[in-house]
Amino acid sequence: MKNIFVSTLLILLSILLPTGSRAQMISDPTSWTFEAKKKSGTTYQLIFHLNLKTAGWHIWSLQPGGDGTMIAPSFTFANNTRLKLKGTVTEKGKKITTTMEGIEGKLSYLTGKVDYIQEATIAGKGKIFGSLSYQVCNDKMCLPPKDKNFVFDIK
Repeated sequence: MKNIFVSTLLILLSILLPTGSRAQMISDPTSWTFEAKKKSGTTYQLIFHLNLKTAGWHIWSLQPGGDGTMIAPSFTFANNTRLKLKGTVTEKGKKITTTMEGIEGKLSYLTGKVDYIQEATIAGKGKIFGSLSYQVCNDKMCLPPKDKNFVFDIK
């Protein structure tokens, strides 16, 4: 009797353990690059280029909607006396608004290639530092939120 119990327990563990660690084995399906595009004089667009390089993954919109549990991307700039931000970050890409089972209200997310754009006035040359936070999901799960540092090189 004891051998049957131990065998059954081992079989159950071998089935359950790999699925529990699957989210940890999935690498981040995002690729980020950063571009400072001069518009005129000291006015720039600081562009965060995101490529969701694996099909089926999405990132929540800056205004994701839903029940408030979605983690929208956020962008934080380090203090810099040469930098003055104009307005807030905007998004540009393939935006999908839909409903999802188990979540109240409509949700908005983006797929494929996405640009996040921050207008800014920048005096002089140098580097602009900061960090961004985001979460990506597919139709089965969401990966834990990630933080990345960014650098814009103003020439």
